[in-house]
Amino acid sequence: MQKLNLFNTPGNGCESFLKATFTFMMISFILAIFPGCSEETSPDFTVVKDLNIGAFNQALADKGKSAFSIKCVACHKYDTRLVGPPLRGITKKRTPEYIVSMIMYPEQMQEKNDTIIALVKTYLTKMTNQNVNQNEALAIYEHLRDISGSK
Repeated sequence: MQKLNLFNTPGNGCESFLKATFTFMMISFILAIFPGCSEETSPDFTVVKDLNIGAFNQALADKGKSAFSIKCVACHKYDTRLVGPPLRGITKKRTPEYIVSMIMYPEQMQEKNDTIIALVKTYLTKMTNQNVNQNEALAIYEHLRDISGSK
């Protein structure tokens, strides 16, 4: 009876298969350690572009307060860290496009905006998409202007 050694038999393809498997595993490992390396990121990336924010609108801010209490308070407070960062003063630090993009498209912002990538590392969690439409997002933005004193 002859023993068959699959790994040392010339021409059986096992060596090529093992090399390909190892290469695939190494590439997968590298991509897992360094997510986003294949895509460009930027601290200025936003999904929403060129918002025209006019004068402060109290009625819109009131609608935004209501939307905030439904969609945002589980993770955000105004002055203290909860799951996400505190939001009072955010309109003084970030552009309207940044804020509205984060409210409406958190997944894309968390992949391509360097500032948000760093925040995810700090807070150890990603913001979930709350399915906020643009009117709601603008109302929440107006509420954030109100509580931030950015009228």
